[in-house]
Formats: sequence, structure tokens, C-alpha cells
Amino acid sequence: MSSEPVVFLPGMMCDARLFAPQMTALSPDMAVTVAPITGGDRIEEIASDLLDVLPRRFALAGLSMGGIVAMEILRRAPDRVTRLALMDTNALAETPQSATAYEPFIIKLRTAAVAEAAQMLLRPEYLASGPKRSEVMAEVVRMAEAIGPEVIIRQTRALQRRRDYQAVLRRCQVPVLVLCGEEDGLTPVKRHRFMADLIPYANLVVVPGAGHLPVLEQPETTTAALRGWLRQPLVLQRRVDA
Repeated sequence: MSSEPVVFLPGMMCDARLFAPQMTALSPDMAVTVAPITGGDRIEEIASDLLDVLPRRFALAGLSMGGIVAMEILRRAPDRVTRLALMDTNALAETPQSATAYEPFIIKLRTAAVAEAAQMLLRPEYLASGPKRSEVMAEVVRMAEAIGPEVIIRQTRALQRRRDYQAVLRRCQVPVLVLCGEEDGLTPVKRHRFMADLIPYANLVVVPGAGHLPVLEQPETTTAALRGWLRQPLVLQRRVDA
């Protein structure tokens, strides 16, 4: 098992509660922390601020916006990241059209209707169908309300202006887990296959019965995939696709 500390980066609107099952399962065996992505108006600024306080070397796991910040940390300090997990995220920059699509969400946040805004951004169909959907959605709303509208607007602006990370992933030389829920309606499986194909040492895991938040929807399966990633040797043979 990995000896380096593990740093989790949550998605937009989310805090450490997003990774509560993983923290509980992994913390007896290793140093595990969740770093907030709530400071800064740009992805670059968020990553820079985190690098000032993170350990010298660490395993890095980010979900959604946290995955984007993780890719920026890798771009800035590849020598400090020992392994990388990218979960339900996106390596591509926003298009002008997709960036503009966030504006109604920002308007809703400005009226302080955080619960409604959270459900606009994380639509029910982005999560797996079934009894856990409403429970997970309620937890997201609680996290969003705790973070507050001003911070979430800053996070949204940072996402709108983010760069493309395809070249960063192609240069990545550490073990990478690319993981997503099979029913993720926001960042679908095909996007994760595309990311995994860019990365020399990537392992793709698709989690059945999960959508955009497999860490909460299917925590045991997700934690098992993370344990497998943490067991991978740091010196790897280049993947050969059949």
C-alpha cells in the first residue's frame, strides 16, 4: 500500500463530507486529508495556494472540479505528485457555449437560493437512479449551503476560464486511476475513456450503479478501486494496448 499521504480534492459546492466513506475506510492505514478548493478566482490560483500548504510529495485524488484542480497541480508540480486519481471529471476547456450555460446558475446563486442552484447544476439525472439518489442530493445541498453562494460563484468563474489539460495528461508519468460512475450524466464514460487513452499509465474503472458522485453512491466499490490504485508500484511498465 502507498506510504505517501493521500490528498482528496472535492468537487464544486462540496467539502470533506464528499469523501467521508473513503476517509473512514482508508485513514486507519495511511495519512488521508481533504484539501478545500474554495480559495481563488482561477484554477491556477487555487492550485498554487494548495501547493503552498500540501506535503512535499503526495498521492492526489480529485473529483469533478477537484479533478481539474488536480490536473493543474500536476501541471505546476509534477515532481510532487506520486500518483493521480481523476474521478468524474473533464480534461477539456469550456467552450464559449458551455461557459455561458453557467450564467443562469450564477444568477440563482446571487438570489441566495443555494439549494435550488445546487439542483440546477447537479440535476437528478446526473446521479444513478434508485433510492440513494435523493439522499446523495440532500448531502450535496447541505455541503453547498455550508460553503455559501459567494464561494460557489468564484468556483464557477474559475471553471469557466479553465485551460485544456490534454497535453498535461499525455506527459504524466505516474500511476493514474481514471474512475467514473457508469450512469454519470454530466461527465460520461466516453469522456473518461478518452482521458485514460491520453495517459501512459492509466487504469480506467467504471463503477456500476453510480452517476457523477460514485464516492457517495457506491462507496465500497469506489474505495476498492482507490486501494488498488494505491497498491500500484510507482515504477510502471508502459501500458501496451492490444
